This record gives sequence, C-alpha cells and structure tokens, in this order.
Amino acid sequence: MNAVTLTGRYVTVEPLNPAAHGTALWEGISGSKNDDLWRYLPEGPFAVQEDFERDLEDKAVSKDPLFHVITDHVSGRAVGRTSYMRIEPKHRCLEVGSILYSPALQRTRGATEAMYLMARHVFETLGYRRYEWKCNALNEASRRSALRLGFSFEGIFRQHMIVKGQNRDTAWFSMLDHEWPSRKQAMENWLDPANFDANGAQQRSLTDFRD
Repeated sequence: MNAVTLTGRYVTVEPLNPAAHGTALWEGISGSKNDDLWRYLPEGPFAVQEDFERDLEDKAVSKDPLFHVITDHVSGRAVGRTSYMRIEPKHRCLEVGSILYSPALQRTRGATEAMYLMARHVFETLGYRRYEWKCNALNEASRRSALRLGFSFEGIFRQHMIVKGQNRDTAWFSMLDHEWPSRKQAMENWLDPANFDANGAQQRSLTDFRD
C-alpha cells in the first residue's frame, strides 16, 4: 500500500514530505501551549525543531503506519498529520491513527473532511471491509470524535499497551463496509457549504444528519 493524495473542498490529504511540510507543521504544533496535543501520542512533545524533523524523517519512510499530512486550501500550509496503520490486506482491514491536528485545524470543516477523504479511499478505492479507530480509553476527545464520525464502539482492551511509561487501556471503534454509504451521505451533507451560515456556524450537526 502506498501513500496517496486525496483532494477535497477544504483540505488535501497527501504523502508526508518532511522538506515541504516540516516547518509548517512545527510552527503549528510547537511550544508549551501545545503540549497537550501530545498527551496520548507515543512520541513528543519535542523541545527543538531538529528533533521533530528527525522524527518526521522516520515517519516519511514508514510503510505501516503510512503517514500523510493535511494541507489547508486557504493557507496552503500543512496543518496536521494522520496515518493508515495496522494494514492487513489479507483481511481487508486497517486503522486510522497517529492523528495530530494543530489548533488551526481542530473543529473545522477541514478536520472532518480529512477523515471523510481517508474513509472514502479505504472503502471505495481499496475495497476494505473494516476501518478501525483506537485510542487511549482516557482520551475523551478522541472517543467523541470516533462516535461523531460514525464509528461504533466495540469495547475496552484493558492493559493493552504501555505508552510513555504509563498503562494504556484502549478503546476500540470500527466502521464496516456496509455502514459506509450512510456515513458517507451524512458527512457529505454536513460538509456542504449550504450547511453553514455566513459566519461559518453549522446549521445541523453531523450526528443530526446521520440520525
């Protein structure tokens, strides 16, 4: 499986290129004010840009996880990163993970569109059967995001991992191929510009469209 370019209305998901994306990513997520972004990730936060860029170089050559960046169409800058991981072609199953959104991307239409583009590629281009989302069970924001996007909660794997010297119980979520058409329609309806007023406020929530 190779990294791909997925273009939407608000953002593009594209292969990670440290030379092209490193500085913008660093400027978007660095500093003590952003330390909380790294709380549930296995790496970071990074004290200096050089360490961050070395980590990006390692990620750029990884095949699983297969890293991508999210580029905003207005600014033209990389504003986040994501990956396909635990890729199992035999079973047509993979996970979306290692997600890092800068404050500029969080709670925007582009944030949702990036996840829409990745899911559409998994189900419609790759023909996979199962799409997974896993997170630290303490990560309430990630758990809410999974449910909002239409993933189904499957349970808690207790003492699943040790991350940064701490126990991690893992919350598991999934979306299946036969569920995708309804999830897709809801996301497309939510992302439609007509769903937002002149100030950018949503008219209906994504959950409303799905329900």
